[in-house]
Amino acid sequence: MTEVITLGEPMVVLIAQETGELKDVTQFSRGIAGAEFNVAIGLTRLGHSCTYITRLGTDPFGQYIYESIKAAGIDYSNIYLDEEHLTGLYLKSKPLAGDPATHYYRKNSAASYLSEENIERVNFREAKLLHITGISPALSQSCTDSVYRAIMKAHEANMIISFDPNIRKVLWKSEADMKSRLNDIASKCDIVLPGIEEGRILTGMESPEKIADFYLSRGSKVVVIKLGKLGAYFKSKDDSGYVKGFKVENVVDTVGAGDGFASGFLSGMLQGRNLKESIVFGNAVASIIIQSKGDNADLPSKEQLDEYIKERYIE
Repeated sequence: MTEVITLGEPMVVLIAQETGELKDVTQFSRGIAGAEFNVAIGLTRLGHSCTYITRLGTDPFGQYIYESIKAAGIDYSNIYLDEEHLTGLYLKSKPLAGDPATHYYRKNSAASYLSEENIERVNFREAKLLHITGISPALSQSCTDSVYRAIMKAHEANMIISFDPNIRKVLWKSEADMKSRLNDIASKCDIVLPGIEEGRILTGMESPEKIADFYLSRGSKVVVIKLGKLGAYFKSKDDSGYVKGFKVENVVDTVGAGDGFASGFLSGMLQGRNLKESIVFGNAVASIIIQSKGDNADLPSKEQLDEYIKERYIE
């Protein structure tokens, strides 16, 4: 039995081992990235069972990701191997300060050919939660159709659906198209998890309270707005408030922080914890991730997360 189903594009990430422009870098380390992949890894390490739906090329990068997913304990029975298209990848720089520069090689990737037929084969009936992001529908029309089919199947199975907009403007034809599509998807989901800047872009609202009201008025049940070092704001029909973040002395890389938040928060919800407790979990995992170079290498186990919160969380 699988608790969580997610779908998306996992990519190989080549991380620069020296500072400077990517064109000048000669040495890279290899890892795996992708928003939904990060969440699946995070939830699995926290003790939850996950099914990951995607397509991978049969190239060496695809083989590496496939074997890594198996080794991580994620259900790989709905990973489809594509002999005609390559696995996506991206480069990430090593900055002296601030966020790294990135460059993607993902157009016409194997994952962009995910189809409704692939989704149709998946058993949604015994799962509890579907997690999706705004990256998948930006990849192609077939990926958009796949996301909507997954949402429909999740509704039929009475699953909870969580949605992280995860804006990638470069993947969309226009900002208007992006806003329309992502807000429509959000309206069909129970939980919406935008960052504050994403919320401002998508809704035109400035404050966390008004951003939350925008989505609640359109059908969502819970909105959690990530506020970076300030923590998060949440609102539902019955409750609302701010939950403070964890103090971090040395921020190394913020890439993957939102995915870390999602895995911690959703783990709390799956455990039956209330919104505030679940957000503490999310804030904790996000703070752990920004202290490391990788997107998911330092995602904690349940025991590690419990100890981290016990030592560092102050009401």
